[in-house]
Amino acid sequence: MMFVWPISIYYEDTDAGGVVYHSNYLNFFERARTQWLKAMGVRQAQLLAKDIAFVVKHADIDFRKAAKFEQDLLVESKVVELKKASLVFHQRLVDHQGDCYCEATVVVACISLSRMRPRAIPLNIVQEFDSAR
Repeated sequence: MMFVWPISIYYEDTDAGGVVYHSNYLNFFERARTQWLKAMGVRQAQLLAKDIAFVVKHADIDFRKAAKFEQDLLVESKVVELKKASLVFHQRLVDHQGDCYCEATVVVACISLSRMRPRAIPLNIVQEFDSAR
């Protein structure tokens, strides 16, 4: 299963030429992952209160085409690997015709925030992501 989240390109996302600044693609992907958790009923503030956080461990990103000011695009996200303490996402920024602007493989680790050490992903989240694959 794929989670799709709409993204609008605002002026603040762009450089002086109206082209999305390269680091903002990672922000778009982050927002989509956060929205996916919210759609599953998982609130990150509640996780933080339980000393649980998700952090990006690695990102491999491929910039394919420049996204520009005032475009309405979609972030497609899917889990391609689910481990005890990490998830691997494949994410793409596409237009409504399916043309890809950027894609990334993002490894997200689950950690104990107070210890900054890996910890098991909560079972309810594992079950949700597992059923989405």
